[in-house]
Amino acid sequence: MANKSLVTYFSASGVTKKVAEKLAEAAGADLFEIKPEVAYTEADLNWMDKKSRSSIEMNDKSFRPAIAEKCNNMADYDVVYIGFPIWWYVAPTIINTFLESYDFSGKTIVLFATSGGSGFGNTV
Repeated sequence: MANKSLVTYFSASGVTKKVAEKLAEAAGADLFEIKPEVAYTEADLNWMDKKSRSSIEMNDKSFRPAIAEKCNNMADYDVVYIGFPIWWYVAPTIINTFLESYDFSGKTIVLFATSGGSGFGNTV
């Protein structure tokens, strides 16, 4: 029996979404978007502004933004791809919310990320 795969992703600006869609197509995988309960605005994403939502979240390692909906059939998947943009050299805090919401025991996890200029940094 073939492994069943799921491509999950968080995309604030649409770049990671495009990569996730291509990956899901190439891997023959299902697709699930990790959507914040409250969408990020352009102002929220301004990393130059120390008071922007993303700056505040990323400066508090315990912050866990709420996710709009759960993937109700996570148990069905053997391989889970998790994609996100790199923020401050790590995954956005919403990825922690996602990871802490499921039991990934026995699953293969594959990370992928998009970045405007840095590598994985301390993400893994």
